[in-house]
Amino acid sequence: MDGISFEVPEGQLVGLLGPNGAGKTTTVKMMCGLIKPDGGRISINGKDMINRRTEALREVSAVLEGNRNIYWRLTCRENLELFAALKGRDPRTLRPEISYYLEIFKLEEKANTEARKLSRGMQQKLATAVALLAGTNVVLLDEPTLGLDVQASYEIRELLKRIAAEQERTVLLTTHDMNVVQDTCQRVIIVNQGRIVADDSVDNLMNLFQAKVYRIVTGQLSPEQQQALAALPGVAVQPEQPDRWVISVRLEDSQVLYRIFSVLSEHNTEIHTIDQEQNNFERVFLEILERGARRAQQAGAV
Repeated sequence: MDGISFEVPEGQLVGLLGPNGAGKTTTVKMMCGLIKPDGGRISINGKDMINRRTEALREVSAVLEGNRNIYWRLTCRENLELFAALKGRDPRTLRPEISYYLEIFKLEEKANTEARKLSRGMQQKLATAVALLAGTNVVLLDEPTLGLDVQASYEIRELLKRIAAEQERTVLLTTHDMNVVQDTCQRVIIVNQGRIVADDSVDNLMNLFQAKVYRIVTGQLSPEQQQALAALPGVAVQPEQPDRWVISVRLEDSQVLYRIFSVLSEHNTEIHTIDQEQNNFERVFLEILERGARRAQQAGAV
């Protein structure tokens, strides 16, 4: 990491994003006390993770991707009771709360089933419930929907939104799934090459990078046409079928569209369809990374 700095206020659900190797999981593990930073300061709810580590750890719970966050030979209920006790909570007084989490995570019928017999989606929901039952103010979720099917991913997203709204927990999650970000996060922090390249609300970033994106399906393009179109800014050309081509246009200058039509008209190329695509956060995320890469190249060339 290269001197990144950010704060997450109480009750906010924030996405920590970046390409592979950007430092997301390392940051989360430092916040959990699993990795000691080489320098700087990490404070969890006012408790310094270095100088007051035990106190800081009481303020945070986490679900880490690629790790066993639950005991596979314990039932759902036993996992909830055990991890609550490890956080200093008395399981005997938590029965209503345990029942609540089993209910909202749709695990009631599996309450007495060993975790190893659950589906991947149910295991992930149980791990998330365990983190929430700990009662900490800060919850860290590393890739909470990785490897889940569409339905399980949707259920996790809905649960995260519900928890953030009802309990005002501070939730920091990492993910490569931009649908999760767009559906759940109020704010995103994007890290690339160990540096923060964006820190803003999802809505602001969507508006900032709003652009008209068109998909034009045409008949056969000659090699000269392919070359001419690909040379235009924001234009990508690829075959869809032997005699059908797709021209993708990220339109920041309307003159580009006129030049596309000019290239097509030169050979009387048939235009099958023209559709405007909706902007989404995946496109915004890629644009931020691409602009950062271009700036880095320009700085290196100076």
